[in-house]
Amino acid sequence: MINKIEVSLKPFIRDVRGESVRNGISNYLHVDVQDVRIIDTYILEGDFTDKEIVSIASNPLLDPVIQMFSINKPISGDFDFIIMVGFLPGVTDNVGRTAKEAIGTFLGRPFADGEGVYTAQQYLIKGALDYDDAKKIAHDLLANELIQSFQVMSQADFLREGGFVTTAPKVSILLEAKVDEIDLNIPDDELVKLSKDGLLALSLDEMNTIKDHFNDDEFISQRRKVGLTSRITDVELESLAQTWSEHCKHKIFNADIDYTDELGITTRISSLFKTYIVNSTKKIRRSKGNNDFCLSVFKDNAGVISFDDNHNIVLKVETHNSPSALDPYGGALTGIVGVNRDPFGTGLGARLIFNTDVFCFASPFYDKELPPKLLHPRRIYEGVVTGVEHGGNKSGIPTVNGTVVFNERFLGKPLVFCGTGGIMPKTINGRLSHEKRANAGDLIVMTGGRIGKDGIHGATFSSEELHEGSPVTAVQIGDPITQKKMTDFLLIARDLGLYSSITDNGAGGLSSSVGEMAEDCGGCRLHLDKAPLKYSGLQPWEILVSEAQERMTLAVPKENIERFMELAKTMDTQATVLGEFTDTGIFHILYEDKTVAYLEMEFLHHGLPPMNLTAKFETPRHTEPDLPD
Repeated sequence: MINKIEVSLKPFIRDVRGESVRNGISNYLHVDVQDVRIIDTYILEGDFTDKEIVSIASNPLLDPVIQMFSINKPISGDFDFIIMVGFLPGVTDNVGRTAKEAIGTFLGRPFADGEGVYTAQQYLIKGALDYDDAKKIAHDLLANELIQSFQVMSQADFLREGGFVTTAPKVSILLEAKVDEIDLNIPDDELVKLSKDGLLALSLDEMNTIKDHFNDDEFISQRRKVGLTSRITDVELESLAQTWSEHCKHKIFNADIDYTDELGITTRISSLFKTYIVNSTKKIRRSKGNNDFCLSVFKDNAGVISFDDNHNIVLKVETHNSPSALDPYGGALTGIVGVNRDPFGTGLGARLIFNTDVFCFASPFYDKELPPKLLHPRRIYEGVVTGVEHGGNKSGIPTVNGTVVFNERFLGKPLVFCGTGGIMPKTINGRLSHEKRANAGDLIVMTGGRIGKDGIHGATFSSEELHEGSPVTAVQIGDPITQKKMTDFLLIARDLGLYSSITDNGAGGLSSSVGEMAEDCGGCRLHLDKAPLKYSGLQPWEILVSEAQERMTLAVPKENIERFMELAKTMDTQATVLGEFTDTGIFHILYEDKTVAYLEMEFLHHGLPPMNLTAKFETPRHTEPDLPD
């Protein structure tokens, strides 16, 4: 059963949100409107009595001093056009999730399976505009069609139709999970097409490397023992694509480069990163002798330095350019909460104390025609700033400094740098805090948010150029409140010594986190069907690679699991045992006790062929300028 609750400000209360939208319409779109007011819409799906619906509307969803509500009928007043914007099916709705928790607490009972709360916003616009103007406002300012849908109606149509027809957004439900087998013994052009169509971001050389590996007789024999054939499964191919992505392996920085200098002498550089950054750092650290304050460099989620006799500082900065170009608010929000979890997932975990950022955009006053699918720079600018602000504030982490740069070259892709610093004791329960290790026999435990379709192909997508077909699923919608609850819980678990190792579920989800941690001990056995989902209908490969910033993976010794799970329940954080770490040398993934991926750890992490590039130094020529006296 569907019930719709609309909540608006009382007529005499100033609508500051609406005024901000009105100013945006005027400044960005140059459409003159008199007034904009916003109505928040909550769609409740579930078995609720009429009395419960009234109680829900008038209590957890309402501030009775300044707001009023309506149930299953429009609350809207005077307007010329009305626009409703809501999330597409499968996209995380953080406000809806929070409302669901609040309603469950208020009613004193949890929501049943199939029940939910979904949100939308209605924008009531007054002004001398036509349908095309209203649609332009919706398309260019209010909705991002990668993650949202919108409806536009004139007042006459709205009254005639009796308001918007509202249903709970549905993700397409698959009757059963399906694992596809893929034949890689195909011509090169078809291998390239397979990589491109599947958003794998793998080169022909990389595809052929995988093809050759799956034609190895000994490897095929091992696979047959666990019920697989010589054909690669979609779970295996997606996991390899994620692990071998530019985002995770930095293939360009680690490429073999034949470099010709200005004298015509050619030398080979094997990895710019190892040759110039790692080696330079090592030389500097050696020169410092006993004054070297670096504790962990190039081997964890963030760098660790010694701060004083009792504490270490952990720092990480990274980019979130592509997601922010597609969805400025969501991309930047997940960027800041994503970089939050890097210091938190370093060593045994750091307490997060500050954020920092640098943003590079095209001019907010850009007035030329935009290429297809590009958002206006001002919309990107305001969305990114708001996303980082909300992500930090809702996580309880202050942003202490930042920089904004404007240049037209950033029109195609903005640069969004987010950074976070944390602090940790030098030792925790007698262990050095900057060191961690998953051991064979430790249980694989996932904590935090559930798995959904948002965040699929994030690692491989960010390895490509933006294009019109860039997928909605690549953009995660960060959930800072869930992340804050999770980090509070895990800091206590850390101090109690309940886990051996920790890392995040960003940039590849379970594939990345479990795959990386399994390097410590040499293998894992992971059951995908045990993972908690936001909704049914995800395929096994989607469960494996779906990313989220508010999820962490831990290695928990079996003797500690009962205390760990009890603490999670006490602190209202979801924790689920998904399998265990092993020393088999195999990345072994199962779904309903059937093997869906069986990859050798050595091939998964070290089978990537190096990229081969050429570079030539060209002496710059500067002509003397002819300047007036």
